Amino acid sequence: MKRYAILLFPSANRVYADDAPRLLAAELDIVNNAVLDGKIKKITQTDIAGVRYLLFEAAEFTTEDVAFIANLSSIYALFDIESNIPDEYLLRPIALRSIDVFPSDLLTIPKYQGKTNEQFTKLLFNVTTMALAEPSKLVNGKLRVLDPLCGRGTTLNQALAYGCDGYGIEIRKRDFDEYEKFIKTYLRNNRYKHSAQVSNIRRNKALIGRRLDITLGVTKEKYKAGDVIQLGFVNADTTTASEYFRAGFFDMIVTDVPYGIQHGSTSSTGGLARDPMRLLGDALPGWHRLLRTGGAIGISWNTFVADRTRLAALLTEHGFAVLDSPAHRDFEHRVDAAIRRDLIVARKS
Repeated sequence: MKRYAILLFPSANRVYADDAPRLLAAELDIVNNAVLDGKIKKITQTDIAGVRYLLFEAAEFTTEDVAFIANLSSIYALFDIESNIPDEYLLRPIALRSIDVFPSDLLTIPKYQGKTNEQFTKLLFNVTTMALAEPSKLVNGKLRVLDPLCGRGTTLNQALAYGCDGYGIEIRKRDFDEYEKFIKTYLRNNRYKHSAQVSNIRRNKALIGRRLDITLGVTKEKYKAGDVIQLGFVNADTTTASEYFRAGFFDMIVTDVPYGIQHGSTSSTGGLARDPMRLLGDALPGWHRLLRTGGAIGISWNTFVADRTRLAALLTEHGFAVLDSPAHRDFEHRVDAAIRRDLIVARKS
């Protein structure tokens, strides 16, 4: 067995940075059991020269093994510890190759109140991928991903960064407008070959929303050859999601439930409700239809609003099998005084 050390990516969010080593350890444990055949042992934390590292032991890694480790949400560098003496660390860097096909500024440029932390978005995305019947598709396949409460598109941008087809649904017109403006400007300024179309969504001749569809290529050559990425954004109520996509269309659903703000769940007074559990109860039947068999759903939410047991029961009621290992239960963390965030993942079997 060899010893390895992970240097964590620095985070501008101090509150998240404090929990990042623990969250990364849980993520690594899940990746280990899903795609690394359990070869990683003894995941611990330690300080080396005053800097926090995640340590673990493992047999030799294959190239594909390193690819999975390279895409952990908070990894900055991976080292082989070239010393068998306890508490002595001679670190030899191991080259990491990310699966990202777009630079990180795709996720970091947008700035707005309420934006989900990019590292956490990637964490939720990765952990959901590991719940797939075929989790290896993260690095050797192409996934089709839906965020049915996509806001201004952080999850969509993470999907694009990975080279996945990304789709979103959002009821707020302003969020649709802002994302359309951002993504078109980003692709144009960075000279990515693409085509974009905005169309109206009508029901009984009445305008009920709009839809953005973009086809893009990482390079001009790939675009011309038809090797493209699809992006879609529907400005509509997520409880009507199955009206816009065919059954079994998606490999994954990844979403961050709004933390007590208004969203697309109708209250008794006819307005928008603030109870995310009510929203999920209304939306999950449609989401379930859109997910293929063997696909996975990952949801993050504010535990001050609903506890994990209640959400797990709701997912089970709607035909999902919740993954509930100790690592899956170790993601709860503080966001601010009003929000403690957790995540839950489940598979459609």
